Amino acid sequence: MNSSLSIVIPAFNEATRLSKTLERVLDFLSKQDWNVEVVVVDDGSTDETADIVRAYAKKTRIIRLLSNPGNRGKGFSVRNGVLNAAGDIVLFTDADLSAPIEEATKLLDAIDSGADIAIGSRWLRSDLQTRRQSLARQALGRVFNGLLRILLGLEFKDTQCGFKAFRAEAAQALFPRQRIEGWGFDPELLFLARKFGYKVAEVPVVWAHDDRTRINPLADGSRMVADMLRIRWCDLTRQYDNARPMRAATAKVGEPQRRRI
Repeated sequence: MNSSLSIVIPAFNEATRLSKTLERVLDFLSKQDWNVEVVVVDDGSTDETADIVRAYAKKTRIIRLLSNPGNRGKGFSVRNGVLNAAGDIVLFTDADLSAPIEEATKLLDAIDSGADIAIGSRWLRSDLQTRRQSLARQALGRVFNGLLRILLGLEFKDTQCGFKAFRAEAAQALFPRQRIEGWGFDPELLFLARKFGYKVAEVPVVWAHDDRTRINPLADGSRMVADMLRIRWCDLTRQYDNARPMRAATAKVGEPQRRRI
């Protein structure tokens, strides 16, 4: 891969598993000849998450810490990390690595093949799931996916997998327009990608559910529906059209440099 890469990891109170995650990411990257940085976005954690990242940043120049102004949510964290990333391609992944970091090559291959955005999918090939969600979560996901098709016209099998990659040009056009900082930021970005004509590739990835991830079907389900309606409202009221995208140069923190582990 000739392009530079930024890997963004949103983290909120991830002290118990972040060291293991960073070790695995660094081990993977040590085998690649990539110009790469790892940006960990601390979302106002109250544990040692930030201290762990600082310790790793002292050991290797490819890791850096970005701190949110308090606890703002995953959507805010991903946007903050992406808009401060220096790479030609920006990939974000969940801190639990439910999709193994080794699967990143699949997303990068899709972008090399012409996609502007590559999204990991748990359901395009469900046989790749090594540990599945509960039946309740699967049912909620299917309902959510059906509503996305009806309300937003999104035909993807899986919008919620926390494993996506963007060309920098697409990221700098879409993320400044993002309005939702919670559950609905993933479909919002995909809705915007379709609206503004970016090519999205859905890529099947290996995935394992983490039992520490909690969801309340009633509360979270209601929030998901509210987010979908908000996306539709923002579009109808031309809020996305009137947004003034941030230029790529203003979101970067210096030119990409070749970084070694």
